[in-house]
Amino acid sequence: MLAAMPPTPPSPPEAGEPRIRDRGDACPGALRLHAAADGFLARLRLPAGRLTRHQLSILADAAEELGDGSLSVTSRGNAELRGLAEGCGGRLAALLDDAGLLPSPTHERVRNIVASPASGLDGLGHADVQLWARDLDAALCAEPRAAALSGRFLLVLDDGRGDVTGLGGDVTLVAGPGGAALLAAGSRAFRLTAADAVPAALACALAFLDAAEAAGTGAWRPRELPPGHLPDWAGALARAGITAEPVPLFVPPSAPPPAPGPLGDRALHVLAPLGRLTADALRALGEGADEVRLTPWRGVVVVLAAPEAGSGRLAALAALGLITDPADPGTGVTACTGTPGCAKSLADVRADAARAPGGPLPVHYSGCERRCGHPHGPRIEVTARDSDTYLLDGAPVPRTALAQAVAAARTRSMES
Repeated sequence: MLAAMPPTPPSPPEAGEPRIRDRGDACPGALRLHAAADGFLARLRLPAGRLTRHQLSILADAAEELGDGSLSVTSRGNAELRGLAEGCGGRLAALLDDAGLLPSPTHERVRNIVASPASGLDGLGHADVQLWARDLDAALCAEPRAAALSGRFLLVLDDGRGDVTGLGGDVTLVAGPGGAALLAAGSRAFRLTAADAVPAALACALAFLDAAEAAGTGAWRPRELPPGHLPDWAGALARAGITAEPVPLFVPPSAPPPAPGPLGDRALHVLAPLGRLTADALRALGEGADEVRLTPWRGVVVVLAAPEAGSGRLAALAALGLITDPADPGTGVTACTGTPGCAKSLADVRADAARAPGGPLPVHYSGCERRCGHPHGPRIEVTARDSDTYLLDGAPVPRTALAQAVAAARTRSMES
């Protein structure tokens, strides 16, 4: 049986550039639990967000038996269980292991792979990068050195539609036409074949580890490396036997996430209100599904076993409180944990976010200036200054006037 690791202390404050990480990465995992105000927290890395129906059921059972009865979807399409009791780590590890959610205990925190969630389902994109994600996960877990990556290092796989290129990947692969791929790593970019995409991503991850070791600053991500210690991306690709043509650093195509509703003729996309899924919702998502994919937009892509059942499934999921309509005011609204779950939070931001008015631009509510869990890309930032005052994109707003101010901000974004 797998044993859970003891909770780790919080990360030290960020220093100026170059950053000096003089303590290990304390990012929580499935085996390394984090102590929060509402109990312990476990974060499960789910490459490409993929879960089987059986795994959904196990997570629902774990949430009810060990946690607060819900699961949180993160901005990387991973999953968090909160409100865990002290001493439950061994039981949780056993449940996850039996469900196939811990293929490598030594690598469980480094399986940070985001892939276009609709890839292979709706006819868009140049390649099914969900297949790349499976192969890359296997390659990471099979490479002993990859276990030294931090829990923050992110690998992004975009099928060419541009939905995940803006997520701040440390290594980003974009599928191109005719079996080609573009790779961006740090300030370098390369053109290579799609067949080499997975080994190229692994080679670049290991090149970062080489540079981080040489720098001696404990860097977690390439952007933290000091000048003079940048990875030899080209050399790493060449040593891996990969033919890679250097190209100018490209601005990847960018596309909005898919709207809630049908996704092609064999899938559905729904959003979890404020990123939370109850145990009942988890089980319902698995009914009639071949698999589900958690998304970086705190949603779920349901791959249907019987496509003709799509409309009925949408209605059933809406009845459970999931967002199935793009016009729902909750579309694009996210929030950190806030009080009482987080001791650092200055306000119950989730209660205020639940009353957010609708609008086209995403809005993120944060309980403090750390802005945990914020989405990437354009958004409205709502940050608690104290229990009665927020900052809306830096301007003070009384809590009593917050909803009106957010409505005006989202309307202005629509008109601009």
